[in-house]
Amino acid sequence: MIRIENLGFSYGQVPVLKHITMSLEEGRIYGLLGENGVGKTTLLTLLCGLKKPLEGSVLCDGHDPYKREPVFLQDQYYLPDEVAPVGMTAYQYARSAGKFWPIFDLDKFMVLMQLFETDPEVKMSRMSAGMLKKTYISFALACNAKHLLMDEPTNGLDIPSKTQFRSAITRYTAEDSTIVISTHQVRDLENIIDPIVILDRQDVLLSASLEEIMSKLYFDYGTSLHPDALYTEQLPGGFIQVYANADGAESKVNIEALFNTVHRHKDLIKAMFTK
Repeated sequence: MIRIENLGFSYGQVPVLKHITMSLEEGRIYGLLGENGVGKTTLLTLLCGLKKPLEGSVLCDGHDPYKREPVFLQDQYYLPDEVAPVGMTAYQYARSAGKFWPIFDLDKFMVLMQLFETDPEVKMSRMSAGMLKKTYISFALACNAKHLLMDEPTNGLDIPSKTQFRSAITRYTAEDSTIVISTHQVRDLENIIDPIVILDRQDVLLSASLEEIMSKLYFDYGTSLHPDALYTEQLPGGFIQVYANADGAESKVNIEALFNTVHRHKDLIKAMFTK
């Protein structure tokens, strides 16, 4: 489990995260959402130990990530948004770099490269941006790390590759993994992320499972406007509306509509989900 307590971080005099407290449990795929500049990448680099908290603490299964202990590093993988085109084939890279993760599975890497329709014998420096991203995603999953942190993994992927990514995440990650995916492309990941974490400037606006969200908010795909709607967006043939779920009815969460609702009613949503 990853425990974050009163976490604070600043760049010089500019605070980015302030008093962030939450727990990230095993067996979950967390969607980390937020506008540009709210600290999504900063939070991921704090979780993997590339940055040191200025306030509070982060513990991953009892380890301080910033100490970069081998026992911690061997069970953790961070995939940044921008990846490096190294001068070797994907297969050579996987054989070489995979040695740093004790349970790295080269056969699994090859299966994933096949799933992504990417040739492992091509030099990574000659790959397109999409091919390179798929190679690193394949490597990340083949490491079999318990904690997998991914920053905008679907950036640069075409539509078929995004489908392949969703399949790879659901089929090739362990049930006890803690996966955190930062994304702006909520529609790419709508069917696999749960719980949802929405960051605001220096704050967490929402951290809740889809079940919790459905119990408190109702997502209405109707043709007439609801008088108490917190958010409304016109769609072909009707509306998507979000309002308080007073009757406990079930609905399908629309993450994009949820994000817009949270940002329009920050105090209300925080109060609703902290009761």
